Amino acid sequence: MSRRRGAAGRSLVCAIGLLSLAFSGLPQDANHGAASAFETALPGYRYEFPRDYFNHQGYQTEWWYYTGNVTAKDGHRFGFELTFFRQGVERDPAKDKTWDVQDIYLAHLALSDLDGGKFYHTERLNRRGPGIAGASQSLQRVWNGNWKVQWSGDDEQLQAIDAQFALLLNLHPEKPPVIQGENGVSQKAAGDGHASHYISLTRLATTGELNLHGKKYEVTGLAWMDHEFFTTQLDAAQFGWDWLSIQLADHTELMLYHFRRKDGAIDPFSAGTYIDAQGRTTHLRSTDFTLQPSGETWRSPETAAVYPVAWQISIPQLALTLEANTPLPSQELTGQSKLAPSYWEGAITLAGQRGGKQISGVGYLELTGYDHPVQLP
Repeated sequence: MSRRRGAAGRSLVCAIGLLSLAFSGLPQDANHGAASAFETALPGYRYEFPRDYFNHQGYQTEWWYYTGNVTAKDGHRFGFELTFFRQGVERDPAKDKTWDVQDIYLAHLALSDLDGGKFYHTERLNRRGPGIAGASQSLQRVWNGNWKVQWSGDDEQLQAIDAQFALLLNLHPEKPPVIQGENGVSQKAAGDGHASHYISLTRLATTGELNLHGKKYEVTGLAWMDHEFFTTQLDAAQFGWDWLSIQLADHTELMLYHFRRKDGAIDPFSAGTYIDAQGRTTHLRSTDFTLQPSGETWRSPETAAVYPVAWQISIPQLALTLEANTPLPSQELTGQSKLAPSYWEGAITLAGQRGGKQISGVGYLELTGYDHPVQLP
């Protein structure tokens, strides 16, 4: 999140920090010292496209989050997630040889069979090596092995293959990129640099095919992309967050998140963005909306975390109230390596009212810090 996949340093930042230590062999305090070689996200950043869709090696942490809701011709519903993470370990051009670990690359892939009641997920970890993983404007590509996003102009193609399922999806933006936050940064906590540069493509018309256990589905729907790059961490008192991306049937979108603090309060740096049908944005501060669990929970059999999977949303200035629910409560990603914190990220449906008229939509929900507090490096 800042992943997504959206608000604040997605749950994988902690894991990537640990993994960077494992790859580099540096003691922890030395790795923290290395962070000073990286840039921090500061106000006034000048965005340029397509440049800012790709790699920013000057920043220590970067990710690309793709989530979406699609439907097959027979009405079968699916959700999907494909995410790429880059974590800088060292920034020394003199030592940047093919197999040196300047960066490590982690990727997550998930498929939610919403009508079949099954959730599938997998992950992979690589160094750059001779083109094994990376992000390149010249190649117009972000990839980790044979999982990739390939750009062609403004359009993108997602491709990812696992033993149980595969995605081949074409994405076309119906709106220009959204710059989240204010003055070029999405501020996460008090102080310079406690922020990210945060870009979203909030309405990507999606077509293509899914293959699940050898059965092919032609699908259509909507996807959302978040891209963030930054260096410094959150406030130590912020121990988890709840993030939503929402695509409503009236061609508007919302991104909302709030941080939960150790004392039980909602952090004042919680925020969001409303995108109208023409692509114009309105920044939402924590006092502009309410985001509350509405009662339904799901308990993970693996981590024992109890996730609130139903939410009530109210934004008075938009005369908008929504209820978010999920057709599949079991959408928790638990890292195969066990180094990565577990988190819940899954497809949701929205129903509510705007100005007294019924409205509906789809989206994605991310929940972190429910098995244990998120500890960022």
